[in-house]
Amino acid sequence: MSEPASNDVEAPAKGAKTRPAKGNNSLGETIRFLVTVGILAVLLRSLLFAPFNIPSESMLPRLLVGDYLFVAKWPYGYSRYSFPLGIVPISGRIPSIAPKRGDVVVFKYPRDTSQDYIKRVIGLPGDIIQMRNGQLILNGQPVPKVRIADFVEKASPNTQCRGVFGAPNFRVAAPDGSVTCHYPQYRETLPNGVSYNVIDQVPDSPGDNTATYVVPEGHYFMMGDNRDDSADSRFPVISEGGGVGFVPEENLVGRATIVFFSTDGSASWLLPWTWLSAARWNRIGGMF
Repeated sequence: MSEPASNDVEAPAKGAKTRPAKGNNSLGETIRFLVTVGILAVLLRSLLFAPFNIPSESMLPRLLVGDYLFVAKWPYGYSRYSFPLGIVPISGRIPSIAPKRGDVVVFKYPRDTSQDYIKRVIGLPGDIIQMRNGQLILNGQPVPKVRIADFVEKASPNTQCRGVFGAPNFRVAAPDGSVTCHYPQYRETLPNGVSYNVIDQVPDSPGDNTATYVVPEGHYFMMGDNRDDSADSRFPVISEGGGVGFVPEENLVGRATIVFFSTDGSASWLLPWTWLSAARWNRIGGMF
């Protein structure tokens, strides 16, 4: 009587554990690693810091087009706008921490919350604000504004000596052919002692003389440091790209902390050596 044919592969002993295929194990570990990194990145961006770049000259002289900065999320608490795509349905702010006058903040544009704006906090809830002949009046008291040396910056694709409302050409050419921008600059000091520089290009621009504003509860009054080239709380939200009006506290995203990179816009992605020459090294590390 013939014996049955034997199998080439023996069945595992009862109770023995099989080892998963090495390839499947490596794939699983990679997926878990990527998911973990993704979760950490979302938490970091949502709870701690988020990067922003400067697209306009409304915050000259403090910020230039081509500056990249980190914005801290925690100083004012968290709202739904603290999180990417507003995925956390928070009502109001948790906790609600008021910014200080003079803080430079990123906030969601009230008319279109998909857009981020950056301005300086000038008015807190209950403040009375007016501009008279280019001078800020805060709660009935003129904010000191002192003329200082011009703000000077090398002309570049990101710094084009932009003048508004009939301002003169701010371009100054040197004998060697280089061009610099010279903006009239002033030093402003708020009642809490915060000082910063502003640019006032021309007298009697549309934002130099305004009505009197009373900041509502739960809102803030924002202004750009480039006073003649900033759509801010001096102007109502009447159309896309117009003013920002009063900014609701829940629209605050965070406080500017440090410039981590800056470029004058002259670099070409296809020419790596230009990346270094285009960097504004003297601006990197600037704190707020």
